[in-house]
Amino acid sequence: MEYVVEPQERPAVRVTGGGLFPVRRIFCIGRNYADHVREMGGDPKAQPPVFFTKPADAVAPDGAVIAYAQATNNFHYEGELVVALKSGGKDLGPGAARDAIFGYAAGCDLTRRDHQRRAKDAGAPWDTAKGFDASAPVGEILPVEKAGDLANGRLKTVVNGEARQDAPLSQMIWSVEDIITALSEQFELKAGDLIFTGTPEGVGPLTPGDEVSVEVGPCALKFRIAT
Repeated sequence: MEYVVEPQERPAVRVTGGGLFPVRRIFCIGRNYADHVREMGGDPKAQPPVFFTKPADAVAPDGAVIAYAQATNNFHYEGELVVALKSGGKDLGPGAARDAIFGYAAGCDLTRRDHQRRAKDAGAPWDTAKGFDASAPVGEILPVEKAGDLANGRLKTVVNGEARQDAPLSQMIWSVEDIITALSEQFELKAGDLIFTGTPEGVGPLTPGDEVSVEVGPCALKFRIAT
């Protein structure tokens, strides 16, 4: 059967060494670094994992020039480790969760903070705060066999040459395997899913012309906000 309108090209992320990773869904976890939970006014041990999603076409590639987000005066960066899945399923245990990982990347969860605060105050969904155009820049995906031991790595976010975030991944409240397991209890995960694993303290606003880089162990991402 033919499509009645022309289908859009499938979003994808480059893989280190060659090839493209086709993006199916983007899952994100909130409140996964204790210091960031505290800087946002919360208690890090008060709740189980909190998840939200972004559309697959929110991905933006390494080196992208990203427009300042529409309808906001408070546009924030949140550097994150991103996990790419090669398989999935429901109710995965830690071993199966680990085996489902294809690779890792550096990412940035761009956020319209004013929208998020209004949504929190109203008990409303976060879609306009998190799921807008180009809100998920992702660097090249490094396959697991090339990534080394990321558990002992650090996440660093730099804006215009100034370090804004710098924290060890060991500070994550829920590990990568914990996150995949918890997600699989609510969704059937599949190959092509990306998971943003949360951000440490130090989030802040961006302005037109800002240059941003995120490093997570050997994974890297750079992008610029358009003037």
